[in-house]
Amino acid sequence: MSEKASENIETLLYKGGFIMADVNAKKHGFLDWVERVGNKIPHPFILFCCLAAAIVIISAVCTIFKIQVVDPVTSKVVVAKSLLSAEGINFMLQSMVKNFTGFSPLGLVLVMTLGIGLAEHVGLVSSFMRNSILTLKDYPRIITFMIMIIGICGNLASDAAIVVIPVISAFIFLSLGKHPLAGIAVGYAATTAGFSANLLVAGTDALLAGITTEAVKIVNPNFQVSVVCNWYFMAASTFLLAIVGTIVTEKIIEPRLGKYTGKKIITQEEVSPLEKRALRNSGIATAIYLIILFVAVFPQNSFLRNAKTGSLLDSPLLKAIIPILLILFLVAGITYGITMGKIKVAGDVPKYMTIAMRDMSSYIVLVFIIGQFVAYFNWSKLGYILAVNGAEMLTSMNLKGIPLFIMFILLTAFINLFIGSGSAKWALLAPIFVPMFYMLGYAPSLTQMLYRIGDSTTNIISPLFPYMPIILGLAQEYDEEYGMGTVISTMIPYTVAMLIMWIIMAIIWISLGIPLGPGEVLYL
Repeated sequence: MSEKASENIETLLYKGGFIMADVNAKKHGFLDWVERVGNKIPHPFILFCCLAAAIVIISAVCTIFKIQVVDPVTSKVVVAKSLLSAEGINFMLQSMVKNFTGFSPLGLVLVMTLGIGLAEHVGLVSSFMRNSILTLKDYPRIITFMIMIIGICGNLASDAAIVVIPVISAFIFLSLGKHPLAGIAVGYAATTAGFSANLLVAGTDALLAGITTEAVKIVNPNFQVSVVCNWYFMAASTFLLAIVGTIVTEKIIEPRLGKYTGKKIITQEEVSPLEKRALRNSGIATAIYLIILFVAVFPQNSFLRNAKTGSLLDSPLLKAIIPILLILFLVAGITYGITMGKIKVAGDVPKYMTIAMRDMSSYIVLVFIIGQFVAYFNWSKLGYILAVNGAEMLTSMNLKGIPLFIMFILLTAFINLFIGSGSAKWALLAPIFVPMFYMLGYAPSLTQMLYRIGDSTTNIISPLFPYMPIILGLAQEYDEEYGMGTVISTMIPYTVAMLIMWIIMAIIWISLGIPLGPGEVLYL
């Protein structure tokens, strides 16, 4: 992106109140207002207790007024269910444990913490960062851009990237003498706001294409949506979002955060000869592990590939990516620890894991109530009713062309604030909009692409997004005063800039008639 383009983005965000004219002046900008208000919100545990209670009351009120919608697929009536009914109370009591233990991010985060925590506490992370970054400290823009690229492409590992990248990014920024919260913001924005983009075809492409195919069968039973139907557009989007994220970080986030004055420090002293030897041994062990993994994956009939297609899409490899990454971190961390003399007996390994898990205790407590809230929201059908009513509102506007596309993106972005699962939202919205757009002459691949823009950009500002507590907990590791308002106000510029630029890119792409993927057309 040119310097002029960079200045235009900065000017746009300045006029919107996202950039302060003087970062040392009294805080009175929009983002600072969001931060002040957000940080006055009670502790997240109390907040979600209140939200869960609100859902209980709202569900009862909706039941009294018989709030309902018609399922666009089955034509069945979906009625709001009261959590204060006998059935609802039994559900809340009987599902309480399951809502906690079955909360999908919980296991993922804790398992990854075992590996990453071990690597951190034996010193591997610190020495690796110092060894890698000191030579690049004069090129911070390159580092920020690379984090954006890696984070965006991280959806190849599904949700694992959301856990790993912000942690590493915070370390990198702190090592460079930059604000670690800016590093967290970069990593979180890349992995979530850019979730749909990728240079490669990912599992998300296969998942959404399957839902789109089923939706278009409502009007054309023979129509097949390709897995690569959005590949060209999403590959190009990777670079756009990486550039936008880099500019937002440098022009808005870092100046606003100022100098980090927290207690957590990563020293930048030279890496000692022993540390270098430990890093070398760790690298060799990691390389051996990756070679073994590659040899196991390479055969077309590998047990780690899809048994029917031989593809890596929807394969055991991707489904087992968390354990695979755990083993990777354990191999690297244990080898480093043994070389450094920090792991002398087998019992030292669980000792460091225990320390890592101890750091996650606040997150575990928070997940308990978040799991209840999400379960209440789903069981009561309030999320479903919200999505269907939003879709009906958009349909009633009778829009066409670019205005229709923009409104659909914005609707998806709004619904995404309340329903985190991309596949669940698309399974709900696709049967409504894919046939509707098809009847207007727009290809299903186009409808899917528009959905993916809205589905990604607002992840980072949704307090209901399952991984928001992780980011909040990570931020509080660097400063205990950071609250939900701090995190959300930091992430808003990414959402605004990425959403605006992504919409502009989509409009230009469609206007020029460029195919979204191999063999794809925009119009039927």
